Parts: sequence; C-alpha cells; structure tokens
Amino acid sequence: MQQIGKGIFFENSYLGVTLGALVYPQGTVLIDAPLRAEDARSWRSTLVNQRGGPNRMLVSLDAHPDRTLGVRTMDCTIVMHQRAAQVFRNRPTIFKGQNTESGSDWETYDDAIGMRWAAPDITFSERLSLHWGGPEVVLEYRPGPTPGSIWVIIPEAKVIFIGAAVVLNQPPFLAYADLEDWRSNVDLLLADYQDFFIVSGRGGPVTLEDVKLQKQVLKDVYDGLERLVKKNASPEDSAKLVPGILARYSEINRDVISEEQKERYAQRLRHGLYQNFLRRYRPSSVSGQSDADSDEQ
Repeated sequence: MQQIGKGIFFENSYLGVTLGALVYPQGTVLIDAPLRAEDARSWRSTLVNQRGGPNRMLVSLDAHPDRTLGVRTMDCTIVMHQRAAQVFRNRPTIFKGQNTESGSDWETYDDAIGMRWAAPDITFSERLSLHWGGPEVVLEYRPGPTPGSIWVIIPEAKVIFIGAAVVLNQPPFLAYADLEDWRSNVDLLLADYQDFFIVSGRGGPVTLEDVKLQKQVLKDVYDGLERLVKKNASPEDSAKLVPGILARYSEINRDVISEEQKERYAQRLRHGLYQNFLRRYRPSSVSGQSDADSDEQ
C-alpha cells in the first residue's frame, strides 16, 4: 500500500484492479475491491492497522467483474452509479462466467466462477459528496469506458481516482464503451486536472503522457471503426485494428508486457472492437441486450 496524502492510499499489488482507500475520522472509504477472497482479507487487515473511524463504505468505479466480484467479501455499504447498478438487476445471484474471451483478469482466477454478487446499497445520478471528517470526497458520473463509470475526487488534496478512463501498460476494454463520452472525459483530465495526482483503476498512478497516450488510442479506435464502416466492412473486420493499437503500447512498454499478456490483450481488443462495432453501427443485432450485458465485459 502506498500513501498519496494524509489518509489517502492506493494498492496495486492484487489481481484485478488498482484499489484506493481514504482513511478518515468517521471511517474508511474504499475504492473498488480485490478480486480474490484471500486478497480481500489481506486488504481489510492492512486498513484496520491505519486506525480510521469505525465505518466502512465501498465505492465501485464501474460494474466490471474485475472490480465488483470481490465486493461481497469487503462486508460494507456499497455505492455506485445508478447505471452501473442496473447491471446487477439482471445478473444471476452467482457469477457463471459465460464469456471467457474478454481479456479480463477474472478469467485467470479459477475460483471466480461461482462467486456471489453484492448489489449496491446506495446509487446516485450525477454527483455525490461524502463528508467523513476529512477533506470532501466527490463522486462524479464520467461515462465512457462503461455506461456507469465514475471518478472519485478529493479536491483539497488534488487527488483523483479515474477507474478505466486511462489504463496503464495495457489496452482498454471497449465492448461497452461510448467513445465520444470517453474522449471528452480524457480531454477534461488534460484540461482541468493537470496538477492532480491521477490514479488509474488499472495500473496505478499515471502521468499526463499516459493520459495523452490514452487519448491517441481512443482516437485510433474511433477513426479505425469509422473507416471500416465507410468501406461497408463486417464486424469481424474490426480485428484488423488490433495490431496497430497494440503497437502503440509495445513501442513504449517493450520490456513491461510479456508475450502471454500480449495475447490476452490482443483478445481483449478483438472482443471489445467486435462488440463496440455491433453496438455502434449494427444496433439491431444487439437490440435485445442492455447495460446489464456488461457483467462479463
């Protein structure tokens, strides 16, 4: 666990997503949950040693299984955006993991199948402020990566947790993305949060250069899909965009991304581009689906 400021921490060593914790006099605000039960126990133990107040609240930055499968093990009040909450209304009680080709971290965890979901206790639409004895904590709706994505902002400390808005050393999940909203919110990061400590939900602290790379990747995806549509290409043709997108990460992170990761990331992109193409340009093909389908993104 690494400290950012007074009572503000992040943890990037567990399988799944980067975690956050705000340890204040009234209690601890958790940001996302570890995927594995053993990691959740370790995380809870670590936070108890910080001696915050008696209450606990967990904020899920979106509904992706990597960040929500382990929520139940944290045993506390759960907060998320109302559109992310819609996902849980149509999920079965037990995670069945039908889609195992999305390039998610849960696919590498054998015990993920059979885990029980925990539905949110509190939802909001645009903005929610928390006052737990420390600096104000602001939850803001920032769609793009998923319909229910949010950011956690501590304005006084100049710290922001942005979930999947920017991912580090890996390509983004695209299956349920709104590319216009996503690009707009990345631009907002560059315009309004240049002097903030930015924490990605996949990779930890990011620099402005990382944000600019994310902006370029999203532009590549948007422009590539538009070109395919103009050529009357099929959804399967979206896979042709994968090598070019991966090349951007390989150029910068040649010594960071392993061969095994490259294949998983390629599959993540193939799956995401195909699903995004269908939703964006062939909506009749997915008319029976909704936000709830993002449970196995």
